[in-house]
This record gives sequence, C-alpha cells and structure tokens, in this order.
Amino acid sequence: MSTTAEQMRAWTGPAILAYGFRPFFLGAALWAALAMALWVPMLSGALTLPTAFDPVSWHAHEFLFGYLGAVVAGFLLTAVPNWTGRLPIVGWPLGGLCALWLAGRGAVGVSGHLSPIATAVADLSLPVVLGTVIAREIIAGKNWRNLMVLGMLTLFAAGNAIFHWEAAQGDYAAQGVGLRLGLSAAVMMVAVIGGRIVPSFTRNWLARRAEGPLPASPMQRFDKLALFVLLATLLVWTGLPRHPVAGAMLVLAGLLHIVRLARWAGHRTMAEPLVTVLHAGYLFVPLGAVTLGTEIVAPGLLGIGAAQHLWMAGAIGLMTLAVMTRATLGHTGQALRAGPGTTAIYAALLVAVSMRVSAGIWPAGAAQLHAVAGIAWIGAFGGYALVYGQLLLRAAPAKRI
Repeated sequence: MSTTAEQMRAWTGPAILAYGFRPFFLGAALWAALAMALWVPMLSGALTLPTAFDPVSWHAHEFLFGYLGAVVAGFLLTAVPNWTGRLPIVGWPLGGLCALWLAGRGAVGVSGHLSPIATAVADLSLPVVLGTVIAREIIAGKNWRNLMVLGMLTLFAAGNAIFHWEAAQGDYAAQGVGLRLGLSAAVMMVAVIGGRIVPSFTRNWLARRAEGPLPASPMQRFDKLALFVLLATLLVWTGLPRHPVAGAMLVLAGLLHIVRLARWAGHRTMAEPLVTVLHAGYLFVPLGAVTLGTEIVAPGLLGIGAAQHLWMAGAIGLMTLAVMTRATLGHTGQALRAGPGTTAIYAALLVAVSMRVSAGIWPAGAAQLHAVAGIAWIGAFGGYALVYGQLLLRAAPAKRI
C-alpha cells in the first residue's frame, strides 16, 4: 500500500473507521448537541450530573476540550497525511483513538465517583496519544512547517491538564488559567489554519468563476505580523486576564485581524454559503478580541463570559462547523456546494451565538435567551449529524480537497 486511497480501500470494516474525519466529526457533533441538551436543564437547576466539576466548569470544559478535542483529532488525522504524504490511521487503531475520547467524556461526566487523577488520565489520554502520533508523522515526513500546529495542540492539551488541576483544588476552573490557555490555543488554531484555508478556498472558488482579482495569498508579511501580535496578546491575556494592557492588546490584535480578513474578498462569496461561512467564522476572531478587550478596559456592557463566547461559540463553533461540512463533502466525493440543510445549520449556529451574547446585554431576559441559544445550538450540530451522518457512515470514494 503506497497511497492514502489504497490504505482506505484495504479497510473492509465499518465505513465510519475509513478515515479520521468520519468518527470524530460525527462524534463531535453528537456530543455538542447532547452536552447542550444536558446543559440547558443544568443551568436551571433541573438536572445534576455526577461530576466533580461545578456545572459551569463542566459546561466550559466539555465544549472546549471535549467537543473541540474531537474536531481537532478528526481534522489532523485527515490533514496530516496530506501534509506529509504518509498513510492515514484507519480501522481499529482509529477506533481505539475514538474510544479514548469517549472514555474522557464518560470519566468527566461521572468524575464525582472517581479520583481527580483517574479523571485527568482518562481525559488527557487522547490528546497525549494524538500529539505523539502527529509528532511522529511530521518528523517522519519532514514536514517542519507544521510543527507550529503541533505546538498549538500541545498548549491546548496543557490547558486541559491545568483545568483538571484547578478543578481538583476546588477552584472555579471555568475562569481559570487552564481554560484561558486552552481557549488561546484554540483561537490561534483558527487564526493559523483558518488563515491558510479561508483565502485558499476563496481563491479557488473565485478563480473557477473568473470574477475579478483574486484575494491576497495567505501568510504574507502582514499576516505574520497579525499572527505574532495575536500570539503575544493571548499570552498576556492568559496570565493577566483583567489587566488594562491585556485589554488594549486585544483591541489592537482584533483590528489587525479585521484588516487581514478584509484582504480575502469575503464580500464576493455570498453566492456560495460554503465559502462565505469560512469568512464569517474567522470574523469572530477579531470580534471576540475587540469585544473582550473593550470589556476589560471599560467593563459593564456584556460581561467577560458573554464576550468570551464570541470566541468559543462564534470563532470556534462556526469555523469548526464550516470545516466539518466542507471536509465531509469533499472527502466523500460530493459537490462542494451548500444545500438548504447546510445553510440552515449555519444560520442556527449564528442564532445561537447572537442569543448567547444578547444574554449579556439584557440580563433580565438571560434565562430565555440562554434557552433559545441552547435550542439553536442543538439544531446546528444535531442538524449536521442528520444531514451529514449518512455520508460519514456510508462507504464512498475519498477525495482530497
């Protein structure tokens, strides 16, 4: 076997284990919907889980480290073979990685009956094994330019480990260093990886239509400056989350990334939601930075939690949904077009983000707005599972995009 296609054709078991994106994208979507279905009654006090985490910390952990951890695994297990030219992990080894992720979700959910160490070991097993696998592939393939991605994955896992340590100390981990470090790593992933795929996919789409000048190529000098400022800003914010310097740096970083995004001609992609949504997802990176920075410098408009949700639900939620839909279509041999169902799940997620942020502006209606946001979130990710689940479960020719 010398090619990715041959490796996948050699697998004769369940189609869900034929490529990394299949089980992890489907699992991530189902967990995002289920965890929100649990969170809404938890928020009102109608449901209590046997977890050692306080309810808000469980919610933050499972959407950042639980949901996003699965998406990152699916993305990297699919992208790294393309980056390195090496064979993908398929079949039962891939199933074993999925089992590690499921073990983490279960351990955190019943952590009230487990020791903190046992919970942390179960939850950190996937990122540790995944990081080891990705490091091996990058080194063997001499794909040094993507060591940055491995570094972000390492910081993401470190944030998860610190989150567990803070929770074990009885701290409010939902606003701790671990969450900020994990969130910072996630935002950098969106900025770095999104900064490659958004302009590239936009250029490809516009070139096929032969409409006007193409957007700026990715990773030019300005892009590197914007990324460096964002990295420095996130490091300061992780350590000094309420310091005015962190607030000012967040505003500056946000403005730079608004300029960066404007160079990619997103306004010319409205005819294809599959492309437009990539720009919308990236837009939440600067929106979150500017809003969070403003809230730090002049508090009182949204609240820190609502401002952070522009990153967590907006940048991370919408960008990952955009990547999941596009990758699923491309790798299962479908046309790269957003049908009505796909457009509807994008719209549902935008409703979820807007309602969650609005809850910070109108505290009197927060309970109702949280409920609407939760229902819309379930609709978005439950909708992905319904629309795309059949493609993920059905054997089909794989296609690189």
